[in-house]
Amino acid sequence: MKLSSQIKPISYLKAHAAEIVRNLSGRGEPLVITQNGEAKVVMQDIESYEQTQETMALLKILALGLRQVEEGKLQPAGDVIQRLRDRRKSR
Repeated sequence: MKLSSQIKPISYLKAHAAEIVRNLSGRGEPLVITQNGEAKVVMQDIESYEQTQETMALLKILALGLRQVEEGKLQPAGDVIQRLRDRRKSR
């Protein structure tokens, strides 16, 4: 993805909003909107946004797991499975 080809001024957004929405839906590439020559916002289609959010959530879970490993907060898998089975039986 070459981001430099996806940079437009806010005036372009105002004049071509419907076209931009159609193009974003088809390509899946983000569009950077500038104001006074500075990047201000990024637009992307909903599918790409949702995928980005899911990826971020998974990365946060991975980082949390790695931190717990580094802190020694580990339990043998067999102990955890047994505890879950015991909890299920007591319901």
